[in-house]
Amino acid sequence: MKKIMVVDDAAFIRKSLRMIFEQHDFEIAGEAENGLQAVTQYKRLKPDLVTMDITMPEMNGLDAVKTIKEYDPDCQILVVSAAGRQETVREAIVSGAKGFIVKPFSEEKVIATANKILGL
Repeated sequence: MKKIMVVDDAAFIRKSLRMIFEQHDFEIAGEAENGLQAVTQYKRLKPDLVTMDITMPEMNGLDAVKTIKEYDPDCQILVVSAAGRQETVREAIVSGAKGFIVKPFSEEKVIATANKILGL
């Protein structure tokens, strides 16, 4: 069973993603509400995939992606953000994200993208 860490400052988005992944037999290894927590928890939990928001307090998602990527070059990060401008998407991918989903998202898109990134 693949372990997922969900990172978003909005509790309802974390809950939505958690429910989607659990319904598709993924394990939720942990959650974080900002980039700083994401980096700390990533090192402790070592999830198979991280969903990462961009606009968050303390450390934004792009900085968290870069920091996690420096720690673990093989990390799998899927950005899930309302900030879907082309330059933001490009920066996320250049920073090390393996995919980008724009909010609002559909269950099908989340699972299909996660499966693709994880090679399932």
